[in-house]
Amino acid sequence: MKCFYYFKDRTRSREQRSAPGVNDRTRTREQRSAPELKDRNKYDVSTAERVTKSSCSATSPRTIPELYEEKAHNLRVFSFSELRQATNDFNRLLKIGEGGFGNVYKGSIKPVDGKGDPIVVAIKKLNRDGFQGHKQWVAEVQFLGVVEHPNLVKLIGYCAVDGERGIQRLLVYEFMPNKSLEDHLFNRAHPTLPWQTRLQIVLGAAQGLTYLHEELEVQVIYRDFKSSNVLLDEDFKPKLSDFGLAREGPTGDRTHVSTAVVGTYGYAAPEYVETGHLTIKSDIWSFGVVLYEILTGRRTMERNLPTMEQKLLDWVKQYPADSKRFSMIIDPRIRNQCSLSAARKIAKLADSCLNKNAKDRPTMSQVVESLKQAMEDSEEGTSSKKRSPKSSRSNLVASNQQLHQMGVTDTTRRMAHLARPRDNSIRV
Repeated sequence: MKCFYYFKDRTRSREQRSAPGVNDRTRTREQRSAPELKDRNKYDVSTAERVTKSSCSATSPRTIPELYEEKAHNLRVFSFSELRQATNDFNRLLKIGEGGFGNVYKGSIKPVDGKGDPIVVAIKKLNRDGFQGHKQWVAEVQFLGVVEHPNLVKLIGYCAVDGERGIQRLLVYEFMPNKSLEDHLFNRAHPTLPWQTRLQIVLGAAQGLTYLHEELEVQVIYRDFKSSNVLLDEDFKPKLSDFGLAREGPTGDRTHVSTAVVGTYGYAAPEYVETGHLTIKSDIWSFGVVLYEILTGRRTMERNLPTMEQKLLDWVKQYPADSKRFSMIIDPRIRNQCSLSAARKIAKLADSCLNKNAKDRPTMSQVVESLKQAMEDSEEGTSSKKRSPKSSRSNLVASNQQLHQMGVTDTTRRMAHLARPRDNSIRV
């Protein structure tokens, strides 16, 4: 599923063109080593970022660049030679991802104090050309330099070098050994992802979105929620990744942020695609799409299926949650694992997230509560089906351990397969 980048309005007001960026006087050493962070106003001035320190009242929320000034020291600043060594000169055998932004490599770095075992990391190397990729790099550094939550991928540091041979922009993240939710849902080389594990994953992802929407000093719109951006650690705990498209939410009496329309076909909310008006409810639409992905085991678009079944959201409409034929849409690989009542609850929750009227969609905190209720219902329904008296939570742990063990025994085969280039995350 390819990403799109479409400008609804190329004109900018004089106020936007002259809007100030981050205060240069208070920059830390880390910020001074990255020139693009000094002059961010040249590249990415959003509606939500036009309030500066000089015009803010004491009670006004700070912007992401202002929060970044406070926390930038938490990020490590790497030299290019360090990261080249960490990846064995960016060896293609260590490449674990590829897209329009560049390549992602598995590498190992020394601990910050130089003592102890090397730390396994993921290193994203930006293509040397590409204006949009540069903007996304800046956004990732600033957003991930500010946020901190167990369901958001951790940014360890970055590298920004301007030399005679051109610029180098790299990001260093914690390594997520089990790839993404997308890989485990749609890549048949993997074992079937158990129903309870799917629910556990989307619950964690929902908690990450709740943090961005409701628990920060400034509201953050993720703007690119999809199954390929939900990464999984060694215990299959989910973490949201790729904050290159994230934006600050509206401030004051504004109801939305007006911006160029970017995202991934099949996941972007219709009102955002049509108008360029962005709100947190745009993320909630995308979450509803992923709920149907975990329920059906199908992608948002499957061109190899009959015409009536190719578009996921159109297909599931034929089988409403309260209909007798609803079970037809449940992933056949997990039909014997999930209770029908829990599956119906997930479908109804997805439908509420996919409400055409954005104002009628739930908040992410409401989604979290609904998911918890569905999980309880699923556990009760599953335990009644089991022949043995084991609890469903024990079964979930056992399922995760089985998946982890298979990952250990089949590491070579799986990593070789997953290292192959993918085009569904290409940025343009």
